[in-house]
Amino acid sequence: MKLNLKNPIVFFDLETTGINVATDRIVELAAIKINLDGSEETQRYLINPEMHIPKKTSEIHGYYDEDVKDCPTFKSVAKKVAKFIEGCDLGGYNSNKFDIPLLAEEFIRAGVDIDMKKRKFIDVQTIFHKKEKRTLEAAYKFYCDKNLDDAHSAIADTRATYEVLLAQLERYPDLKNDVAYLAEFSAYTKHADFAGRLVYDEDGDECINFGKHKGRKVKDILDTDPGYYGWIMQGDFPLYTKKVITNIKLRAFSK
Repeated sequence: MKLNLKNPIVFFDLETTGINVATDRIVELAAIKINLDGSEETQRYLINPEMHIPKKTSEIHGYYDEDVKDCPTFKSVAKKVAKFIEGCDLGGYNSNKFDIPLLAEEFIRAGVDIDMKKRKFIDVQTIFHKKEKRTLEAAYKFYCDKNLDDAHSAIADTRATYEVLLAQLERYPDLKNDVAYLAEFSAYTKHADFAGRLVYDEDGDECINFGKHKGRKVKDILDTDPGYYGWIMQGDFPLYTKKVITNIKLRAFSK
């Protein structure tokens, strides 16, 4: 089974300091690019997150402060990463909810402006959960009949994720070998940002997806409650979410 591609696709995995998209940082990034001719390229970085890695997190992925203190920062490799994924669709495991939002935050912090709007995102975990509802280790055993002995090693998890997707395409005849279809199937909702704080409604307008304003259009809230924008900008929200809301605000001014 080969993946039917219209663009190259990069499967990637992050090991991080924690699970807060807005405040945690990348410790390891591993990526496998599948080109249109089926050839592969890999890229892997150990990264100094410029913050303490909590002990509980280190016990999961095996990286401690001492291991990465002399490694490059994300800012120093950001342009190389951006070039590697340029023009590519993206795939991962739980990537729509975590890896892609966190990567977007890191790019913003590094001052690298990368447009992801035209990319397709395949989340292999979503496909798996919709079909079988288990973990990556179970998915690898179920679909590939292999044990994921090196779980939480970014490169092992990344390759396992890619192999699971190919096996999913073999197993489910109704699962189209098409990146646009797989990206749509991977999404539970249509997010206007990467963290899922904003979603599109049936009119294609951005709406709040949390709190007291959940379900309301952002443009309406900004019109009736001007202080809401300041609260978002000063709050512990992902930078990309703030960027989207700022663009909505600016869009209203330009009318």
